[in-house]
Order: sequence, then C-alpha cells, then structure tokens
Amino acid sequence: MNITEFAVKNKVVTWLAVFILVLGGVFSYEKLGKLEDPEFTIKTAVIVTQYPGAGPVQVEKEVSEPIEIVLQEIAEIDYVESLSRNGLSIVKVEIKSKYWSNKLPQIWDTLRRKIRNIENTLPQGASRPVIRDDFGDVYGFVLAITGDGYAYNELETQVKDLKRKLSLVDGVSRVEFWGKQPKAIYLKVSESRLAEIGLNINDIILTLNQQNNISASGNVYYNNQSARIEVTGDFKNPKDIEKLVLRSSALSDIASGKRNEDQIILGDVLEVEEGFLEPATQTMRYNGEQAIGLSISNVSGGNIVKLGERLEQQLATLQSEIPVGIEVHKVAWQEQEVTTAIDTFLISLLEAVIIVLVVLTLAMGWRMGVIIGTALILTILGTLIIMSMMGIDLQRLSLGALVIALGMMVDNAIVVGDGIMMRLRSGEDRMHAAIHAAKGPSLPLLGATIIAVLAFYPIGGSTENVGEYCLSLFQVVGISLLFSWLISVTVTPLQCMVMLKVENTDENDDAYNSKFFKAYKSFLAKAIQYKTLTIGIMVVLLVLSGFAFKGVSRNFFPNSSRPQFMVDMYAPSGTRIQESSNILRKAEQKIMQYEGVESVSSFVGSGPPRFYLPVESEYFFPSYGQLIVNVDDFQKISEISKDLKPWLAENFPEVSTFRIRKY
Repeated sequence: MNITEFAVKNKVVTWLAVFILVLGGVFSYEKLGKLEDPEFTIKTAVIVTQYPGAGPVQVEKEVSEPIEIVLQEIAEIDYVESLSRNGLSIVKVEIKSKYWSNKLPQIWDTLRRKIRNIENTLPQGASRPVIRDDFGDVYGFVLAITGDGYAYNELETQVKDLKRKLSLVDGVSRVEFWGKQPKAIYLKVSESRLAEIGLNINDIILTLNQQNNISASGNVYYNNQSARIEVTGDFKNPKDIEKLVLRSSALSDIASGKRNEDQIILGDVLEVEEGFLEPATQTMRYNGEQAIGLSISNVSGGNIVKLGERLEQQLATLQSEIPVGIEVHKVAWQEQEVTTAIDTFLISLLEAVIIVLVVLTLAMGWRMGVIIGTALILTILGTLIIMSMMGIDLQRLSLGALVIALGMMVDNAIVVGDGIMMRLRSGEDRMHAAIHAAKGPSLPLLGATIIAVLAFYPIGGSTENVGEYCLSLFQVVGISLLFSWLISVTVTPLQCMVMLKVENTDENDDAYNSKFFKAYKSFLAKAIQYKTLTIGIMVVLLVLSGFAFKGVSRNFFPNSSRPQFMVDMYAPSGTRIQESSNILRKAEQKIMQYEGVESVSSFVGSGPPRFYLPVESEYFFPSYGQLIVNVDDFQKISEISKDLKPWLAENFPEVSTFRIRKY
C-alpha cells in the first residue's frame, strides 16, 4: 500500500491530519520570527587605537602597520585596510566570505589574542586597542529624545531612565546610546597664583596622580581574625579635588609638617567645574533640536512586529512619567517595514489563490478550482510548520521564496486532479480513479519537483555571502514544492472523491471538445505543418530577446519602497565637528521645506547605528555627517533628490562630497 492508497482508504486519519496541519500552520505563523532581512553576520571587525598627539604618518608607522602585520597571520582574513588620522588609528578587517556565522566566534577569538599579544609593543601614549566585532549588529528601532528648555545634563538623565526601562521589554537584546556626551571634570588653573608661589602645572598633575588610587593597604590580624585596612580620602564628588594638599619637591617642608601654616590646597590655585567633553565626538539633532539617540536591537530570531508593539505599549505607559517638554521621536521603526512586507505577501497570496480559482474555474469548473486552491493553502500552512521547526524566520527572502513558489505549488495538484477527472469521465470507480490517477504519476511528479527545487540550489549551495544571506530562499522553495507534492498525492485525491461531479460518463466523450481546445488544436497543427517557419520565428524571437536583455535592469531585488533616504556629507579633512554640524544644520533646514518630509535626523561625527542591514555606518570622523530623512511617500524621494543635489553643490562648494542614497 503506497501513500495515496493509505490516505484514500483511511479517510478519518487523512482529515484529522489536515485538521492538525491547519492548526499547526496557524500556530507556527504566530510563533515564527518576523524580521526585515534574514539574520546575517557582517564579517567585519574594527580595531580602534587612540594615539594622542601623533600625526597621521606617525600613527600609520607606529600603530596601524604593526596591527596590520600581525593580523595578516590569520588565514581566515580576506583583507585588511586602515585609516590613520591625527591621534587615531582605525584598522578594518574583512573575513573571507566562505566563513559563515557559526565559524566567526572562533575567528574573533583568534583576532583578539593576536591584538592582545602586541599591545605591549605599541608606543608609549597609545591606548589599548578597542576591538569591535559587533560591527554588523542591526538596531531595528532608533529613537531620538529631545528636551525643549532642558539643559543637556537634564536631558541625559531622562534618556538614561528611558534606556533602563526599555531594556526590560521582552524581546529586547541591547539598548545603546547615540550622541551621549562623555562627562568631564575641568580644572581652571590660575597661572598667576601658581607663579606667585613658585609652582607649575606639573605639580598639580603630580598631586592628582597620587590621589584616589585604589591599592592594597594590608591587613590586621587579631585573635585568628583578619581585617582589611581600607584607606579613606577618596573623592566622593568633584569638589573634593579642591581640598587636596599640593605635593611638590619645592614644598617638601610643608609636607613634612615644618610649615603647616603655609599649606597650599588645590582650591587656592584652581577651580573645579563639572561638564561634558568638548568638543563633542558625536552630536545629534532631530528636526533641528538637540537630541540623544537610543538604538534598540532584538534578540536572535525574535519577532520584530511583536517587539515593536511591546515597545509602543511601553512608551505609551511611560508617557505619563516623562516630564513635559521631553519628546520621544521615531527615526527608524523596523516593525512598520516588516508589517508592510508581510501584508504585501498576504495580499500576493490572496491574489494568487483568487487567480488560481478563477482560471481553474473557467477551464475546469469551480469544484476543481476549490480543490486546487485548498491544496495551495495547505501547502503554505505545512511550509510554515517546517519553517518553524527549522528556525527559518519570516523575512524578505523567505517571503519572496513563497511568492516565487506560488505558481509551482499548484502544478502537482492540477496534474493529479485532471487525471482523476478524466478517469471519472471514462466511468471508473471513484476510489479506483483517485488512487491510480495519483499513484501512476507520483514518481514522475516527485522527480520533476526535485528538479525544480535543484534549480535554486546554486543560491543556497554557494559558500559566498550570497549563500548565507539567501539560504532561506532555497530552503523555503524546496520545502514548499516538496510539500505540494505530498498534498497532491494524499489530500487532493480524497478531495476529488468527495467534490468532483461528473455528469457524462461516456467513455467515448472527449473532455477537450470545447471551442478553446479546438482552436488550440488547430493552431498546434498549423505550427507543426509549417515547422520551418515556426522554428525560424522562434530563432528570431530568441535573438531579439538577447538584445532586449541588455536593457533589462539586473537587480537581485527591486528597489526598496522604504520611505527614507540618506544624505552623506564629507567635508575636507581637518574640518572641526562644530563646522560639520553647522553645514548639516543648513542642509536640514532646506530639506524640511520640501512637501512630504516628515522628519530630518542629523548625525554628526560618525554614522548612525546600523538600523538597516545593507547600510554600513561611517566610523568616527569629525568632518563627516549624515542626514536621515523620513517622508510620507517613497515616490517623493526621486523628486526631492532631483532638486536637492544641485542646491547642495551650489551652496556648499567647500564640501568634498554630498551623496544622496536611497535604500
């Protein structure tokens, strides 16, 4: 007994399996991870080393080159490139594309060991290299927090509290600041007072270096007990710095207690002020207002749609706690993009089912249309179950695979259904017709299905980046087509037994005696009769198609409909971050005047967090800035870009490059 006989003769079991399949498919759809892009590891690491006071050539020779040389010992590295600037070395490492995400942790560990082994050989004054191997992390949710009338430290306090509360939302992996300024303590020294008492700035540095250090101070032993000695006097707040007694060889008699009345404390020669590092390394604005950004990433395999909903709920709950004047704005919100993609797929699925029903109803009757449409839906539900079991998320590749496979999913069911109908028309018993119409072509259909699946194997079987990124395309096409074969040889015969009604059972009746088939038969006969002409026409069409192919745009995916675009600004090297910020301020004021622009976010000093997988962010660069512009309709981007490009070139001739990018 083969699978078709079992399914047809055990109707209760088959219908129960169908019921479980429907429930399982719906449940799996709810549980599947929903992302914009498939999870893909960017095979890039960045090593950043500070070398204050050194020029670009010195940084290159003493820091960048030694790091590059030791990295070249790692066999998995494809290439290394470096950027050496005043006081800063940035070395970028790219791993060979054949090493996928499961191999990268070990490679990163090797890289860290290599770098740590040469730390002591770097010149004095160079900082410890900072290794970033999370360069490809995608933060699907980016917020800008502004505070009208609030000082920066007050705004920072509110953002810190917001970060802490958003970190607790289920599904959140990381929440990071963007544009948060490092705190600093400024010592305003009176040089005249120092000169008056015969001291210099080095005496202040000596005093500070010998204070607030944590070191072992010993233990006290008593009655077999040990107690740690803790030295007091560490700083509790910045103002404590003013209470320190100046230490200097010139004041050795003071330190020895011979002239206590002349003791000099730091407060006599300087004033302590709290503030933030100037100039800032990064600055952010939202619609012209100073802002601090929060970027949020989801856990691996998480549901972006549900996470977005939970974040929305949390923000709505926190709204009553946020002081008046503090505003939370969305710069990027991946939930909307994923929801749009999934909704588009569902619409495509509904359209496909309707088209199948309409076409098959016209050609074979409404009953056959329902049978084939049911097979299509069951195939998709079964595919969702297998996707859930294999950990394949719903994202642009897996959804695209389902859309691609829609037209092929129905082929097996059509062949089986048409065979059953023909046998019923010839007067066969329903069960006999159902079993033999499915059993006969089952192996040829399986072979054809496997061949169709293997047509996509070069995508999934590639060891390059495209193989890792597009693997789910091959997997989902394969799962759906094989599942369609399974449905066609089990459920479809059973449905045909129940639903098909055949009025004429005359064995001599021709099922293809309609006007349509008669016209097609006549056309086919003429094509065979004039075979030379037919082949000639086909050759001409083939040649014409070759020429026409040159004019076809060759993209793996069509242009994105994301209603955002970016403007990159590269000012001449050496431009201060304040000037870069001023240039972008003028540009954002112009952009905000365009109709349809909803918001303009400015990121100065480095690129924004990677909120979209294909977009790589620039690293720290004072003369760089980027605008992210949100519009109400992506079709307006081309119009805005067409007007904006000449305006930027005319108004900022000193800027090296202005680049407008669409996603």
